[in-house]
Amino acid sequence: MRIAEFDSLAAGDAATLLRRCADIPSFAAAVADGRPYGSVDTLIAAAREQTASWTDAEVDAALADHPRIGERPAGSGPTAALASREQAGVDPADELLRQRLAEGNRRYEQRFGRIYLVRAAGRGGPELLDLLEQRLANDPATELAVTRSQLAEIALLRLEVLVSP
Repeated sequence: MRIAEFDSLAAGDAATLLRRCADIPSFAAAVADGRPYGSVDTLIAAAREQTASWTDAEVDAALADHPRIGERPAGSGPTAALASREQAGVDPADELLRQRLAEGNRRYEQRFGRIYLVRAAGRGGPELLDLLEQRLANDPATELAVTRSQLAEIALLRLEVLVSP
C-alpha cells in the first residue's frame, strides 16, 4: 500500500494494519492517530518514537502472536503470515538445527518466562541459534531490553514492507 493510501485509511483500518507490525494497541492507535505522514520516512520515525514507550506488559503481550524461532506459526493472528516469511532462513529440513533451536527455546523460556524473540528477517538458522545462546547469558533486565529492541526492529521492518512511498 502506498503512503497516501495509508494516510487516508479510516482510523480503525490503519490501527488494524499497524497491529500486524506489533500487536500493541497503544502503538497502533498512536501511530494511526498521527496521520497524515506524507512520507514513509516520517511514518517510520513516528513509529520508532512510539516503540520507546512500550511497557514490559505490552511487550510480553505482543509476544503471544509470535512463533518460536524454528517453528511455523500455529495460529492465524495478525502477524502469523509475516512471521513465516521472516523465518524463511531456518531450513526446516535441518533436523539437528531444529532440535538445537527447540532445546534453546525451552531453556530460554525456562530462564526468562517468555519466548525468545529475535529479528529473523535476513538471518539464517545458525545465526539465530548463536544469538539465542549468547542471550541466554543475559540477566533478566538486560534480556527484556533486548527483547523490546528486537520487537521494535521487527515492527519497523514490517511497517516498511506494508507501506511504500
